Amino acid sequence: MGGNEQNEIYKLIESFSSDIIKMDFPEIAVILAAGHGKRIKSQKSKMLHNIWGIPTVERVYNACKNGISEINVIVVVGIKAKDVILAIGKRERTKFAYQETQNGTGHAVQVALERLKDDKFEGIVYVLPGDMGLINSETMKQFRDEFIKTNSDMTVLTGIYEGDPKNNSYGRIIRVKDKDRKGNPSGKDLGKVIEIMEYKDILSLPEDKPYEIEYKDKIYSFSKNELLNNNEFNSGVYAFRYKKLIELLHSLSNNNVQNEIYITDLISLFNRNNYSVTAVSPKEQYVLMGFNNKSVLREMEALARKQVYDKLKDIIEIDDPEDFFIDQSVVDKIIEMDKKNIPLDITIGKGTFIGKGVKLNYNLTLEKNVFVSGNVIFGKNVSISQNVHLSCFSDQTFEIGDNVEILSGDIVKGNIIIGEEARIESSVNMTGSNEYPLRIGKRVLVKGTSYIFGSIIENDVHIEHSVLVKKIVDKLIKRDGTIQPIKFYLPMPEGIDAVENIE
Repeated sequence: MGGNEQNEIYKLIESFSSDIIKMDFPEIAVILAAGHGKRIKSQKSKMLHNIWGIPTVERVYNACKNGISEINVIVVVGIKAKDVILAIGKRERTKFAYQETQNGTGHAVQVALERLKDDKFEGIVYVLPGDMGLINSETMKQFRDEFIKTNSDMTVLTGIYEGDPKNNSYGRIIRVKDKDRKGNPSGKDLGKVIEIMEYKDILSLPEDKPYEIEYKDKIYSFSKNELLNNNEFNSGVYAFRYKKLIELLHSLSNNNVQNEIYITDLISLFNRNNYSVTAVSPKEQYVLMGFNNKSVLREMEALARKQVYDKLKDIIEIDDPEDFFIDQSVVDKIIEMDKKNIPLDITIGKGTFIGKGVKLNYNLTLEKNVFVSGNVIFGKNVSISQNVHLSCFSDQTFEIGDNVEILSGDIVKGNIIIGEEARIESSVNMTGSNEYPLRIGKRVLVKGTSYIFGSIIENDVHIEHSVLVKKIVDKLIKRDGTIQPIKFYLPMPEGIDAVENIE
C-alpha cells in the first residue's frame, strides 16, 4: 500500500473517530475487523458481508452497544479499512484504529489500546472478532455479568463444537485434568483454564510425544489426539481487567507456527502471574458462529432468518419461513404494534422483501415476490399483488392510502401519494421525483399499459393505456354525470427524424 493511501486512511480515521471516548463509563469493546478473509473468495472485506441485511461487523458493534449501556468502542481496521470505516460511520464514543500489518489478534489489541492513551482508565476491556455476526445483546450482557460476578481478571467465551473434530479449526480450551502427569489429584484446580492452543499449532505437534503444560507447580500431559478431539473451543471473545491486560499485553511473542502475536497467549501469562482466568459459555451456541467461507455465511443467514420467523410467526402470517426478508427495524415495529393487542392481519408472501424504513399497517397483504424499500407508508386494508416493486430514495416519502389495491407486476417508485381506494391494475409504471412528485387522487383507477411520471391526478379519474408526463389530469364531469376517462393518451414523439422504416 502506498504512502498516500495510508495517509488517506489515517485522515479518515481521525475524521470518523469520536473526539472523546467516555471515561466516566469505564468499559470498552475492541472489535477486530482488520482481516480480509481470503477463504471467503470476495473482493469485499469479510467484515462487510451481510447477515440479514446488516454487515457482520455492524452486527457485532450493535450487540456491544445494545448489550452494555453506553459502552465505548474501538474498531480495528486494516485490509479494506476505508470500506469498513464508512460502513460503521461516525458514532458516539467510537474510535477507529489502523493495523497496517496483519500481525495477529494480540497485535490488533495493542494497536487498539494505543488509541486509548488514558493512564487513569481502570475499567473492563472486551475483545470480539468482527465476523461473529450472530452474537447478540443478550449474550454480551450475560458475558459481562459473569465476568463481574466471578471477579475474574480475564474471562473467555467458549463454545462446544458438535461436528467432526477434523472440521474444528478453532483454538481448543485446555483445562486442568483430574490428575497431573504423576497421578496426583488436581484438587480445587480441576477444570480451570490453562491455555488456548490454536488448531494449526496442535497439528504441528509430534504424534509420539505428549504435550505438557505446567500449572501451579504441577505438570499436565495431553496427547495430540486428545487435544484434537477436545470439543470446547475458543470463540475469540474475551473480557479483561484493563490494568492487568495492559501490564502483560506487550509481553506477547510470535513464537508459533503462524509467526503472529496471539491474544490467546495471554491466558498463560495471566496464569503465570497468578491472575484469575475463567471461561463461560453462552445460552445459545449459534451466537458464536464466525465464517471463513460462503457456505457458513449462508448458514448464518438462515439462522438469522429463523430467529426473525420465530419472533413473528404468531403475530403475522409468513407464507414461506425459508424465503422472506423483513428488515430488523420493521420487525421491531411489528412487535410494538402487537403489544397494542389489536390483530394485525398482515400476510407476507413467499420471496417478499421488506426493507428499512417501511411502515406496515393493519390488514395488509403483500403477495409473492413483492419488493418494498424506503419510506413507504402503508394505509389500512391495502393489497399488493405478486411481483410488485414499491420503493423511494431516503429523502423521499411514498404514501399509500387506505383500501388501495396495486396489482401484479407494477413498478411504483419515488415521491408519491396514492389516495384512498385507488386501484392500480397490472402493467403500470409510476414515478415521482422531488421536483415533480406524483399525486394520485382518491378512487383513481389506472389500468392497461400505462406510464405516469410527476403528475397530479384528481379524484375519481379513470386512466387506461396512457403515458402522462408532468401533467395535471382534472376530474371532468360530462353532461350525463359521468367522469371523462383518459384513454390512449400518448405525448408527441421526440427524435422522430432519427427513426425510419427498414425496407
